[in-house]
Amino acid sequence: MSVDKTTVAKIARLSRINVPEDRLEPLAEELNGILNWIAELDELETDNVEPLASVTGHALPLRDDAVTDGNRLDDILSNVPEGASGFFVVPKVVE
Repeated sequence: MSVDKTTVAKIARLSRINVPEDRLEPLAEELNGILNWIAELDELETDNVEPLASVTGHALPLRDDAVTDGNRLDDILSNVPEGASGFFVVPKVVE
């Protein structure tokens, strides 16, 4: 896969990022370098590799999976612009 100036401009527009015209070509080259590096990873043999969470081999500490409210409702609601009856009040969004 190859990325050109047109594709970079489209990605920038969709991302709502202002990219000057003189930066489109260098960004395309950088993205192509990243994609080429990712393509090199496809050459690795990973069929017999076990998934892991850590390279150190240490187990992660476990805790009880208990649902709590944290007893911090007042602290949490003190940060919101508007709250009502213990809930966040947000603008209605309808499309």
